Amino acid sequence: MTPAQLSTTPGQQGHSAELRRAARRIGSGVDRRRFLTVAGAAAALAFAVNLPGAGTAAAAELDARKITEDPFTLGVASGDPQPDSVLLWTRLAPRPYEADGGLPAERVEVRWEIARDSRFRWIVRRGTSTAHPEFGHAVHVDARGLDSDRTFYYRFRAGRWISPTGRTRTAPSAWARNSSLTLAAVSCQAYHDGYYTAYRHLADEDVDVVFHLGDYLYEYAVTAVGGVRNYTDRVLPDHFNRETLTLEDYRMRYGLYKSDPDLRAAHAAHPFVVTWDDHETENNYAGDTPENSVPPEEFLLRRAAAYRAYWENQPLRAPQLPTGPDMRLYRRLKFGRLAQFDILDTRQYRSNQAYGDGWKVPGPESEDPSRTMTGAAQERWLIDGWKASDALWNVVPQQVTFSQRRDVPTDAYKLSMDSWDGYPASRQRIMDGAEAAGVDNLMVLTGDVHVGYAFDIKKDFADPASRTLGTEIVATSITSGKDGADKPASWDNQTTANPHMKFYNGRRGYVKVSLGRDEARADFRTVSAVTTPGAPVSTAGSFVTEAGNPGLNPA
Repeated sequence: MTPAQLSTTPGQQGHSAELRRAARRIGSGVDRRRFLTVAGAAAALAFAVNLPGAGTAAAAELDARKITEDPFTLGVASGDPQPDSVLLWTRLAPRPYEADGGLPAERVEVRWEIARDSRFRWIVRRGTSTAHPEFGHAVHVDARGLDSDRTFYYRFRAGRWISPTGRTRTAPSAWARNSSLTLAAVSCQAYHDGYYTAYRHLADEDVDVVFHLGDYLYEYAVTAVGGVRNYTDRVLPDHFNRETLTLEDYRMRYGLYKSDPDLRAAHAAHPFVVTWDDHETENNYAGDTPENSVPPEEFLLRRAAAYRAYWENQPLRAPQLPTGPDMRLYRRLKFGRLAQFDILDTRQYRSNQAYGDGWKVPGPESEDPSRTMTGAAQERWLIDGWKASDALWNVVPQQVTFSQRRDVPTDAYKLSMDSWDGYPASRQRIMDGAEAAGVDNLMVLTGDVHVGYAFDIKKDFADPASRTLGTEIVATSITSGKDGADKPASWDNQTTANPHMKFYNGRRGYVKVSLGRDEARADFRTVSAVTTPGAPVSTAGSFVTEAGNPGLNPA
């Protein structure tokens, strides 16, 4: 039975009868988070394989010379740079708005090459990779044996078709005493909320790597005119005008997002390091608890589909390949002796939000010390990594606001139960771990909230005079929330209520962070509008923090 047969056909809502029956067979005594890997379950072929070995993988190979339409409509991407390697990605989809991408359920051999120059006169590595239909004809190439700290160019070939050229860069060697690194942080790109103008500007920036902090995809319906994009030159298919539930739904939604030329340009220009938040699956889910009242096994079917599609459509290595509804996304990257990046997953392992989620008065439920944002294993991994770190800057790319964020400057304040404010004991363990490990230059990178923030991370947020442990830089959204405003409605209340908040801006864009031996600088880059295309980019604010002296000051 093929993955397509195991999932619903386009136009249907919900999962197939086989998957539903497999879910219902799981009794209360079985770990529900592992039910998709039960031997013999119909879901195993659809979701739990590590490499294709049955079903459509046994079908005859498609002769790539018979592909009559450009299969590289979704562009190219690279990611997770290491000193001697980088992950190269593409996905064959001549018709990206269709469930099968416009290709038959047959595997395709794809050639790849990586060179020192954009004309490919000096090719340093080449090879072939198989695009399997089980993985939506995605291609993940771990290109190894590369020189460290060097720019490379790459491309793919299938039959007579040649992909666009991508540019990427390897990390410095582990012992390199590199003096600078420039990164960009992005998040939250609801297609229906506007144009990806910020990505077009980001493609032209001189950065070494881009960190995507979540909400790459939104599960919400997209109308025939693309929401506020209000297309007049095209009509999107009806199947986008519903919430994503199935593997085909998520695959086609990635096809829609990645068909945007500005997003493709940013991926082609820079290596990306990605992590998810909630909307890649469902709004504000927590672990195996859905937002809506559906049985947990039903939600885990959806989570398995979402995780599978995420891996298929991102530049991720084999260790991140999901098994059923589980995927190890947290990981560590090092850029010489200058920076260590500990990329977190604050969605898959967290306790359910306290008090039913939303902005609530904190109390015993939210302050329960057993509550976790990261899960125990990830928490230990993070703190142990700090203990072993020899990097000057220890940077934590993650999803939701880490610093305390009171909504009003009175004793009757509320906090967001979906952010770290709803998990204060978990946050305290992280801060204590950083102190115990002797982390002098801690920087947290955050997305999620559709605004740009800059925070001093305080040892005691209730005491402005307490020690500053690090800084938090929050990247605004690419589009989510539409155009926004320089001063959102909550600006006065939040800036007054939170003296450790050094910056607050509600426009769309990204943040550029330059790490050096003496200081780090954050530039908040914003566009004036996303509901219409072509807006210019400007810098809404710039801040620096000195190495060894945490705390943000205007640049």
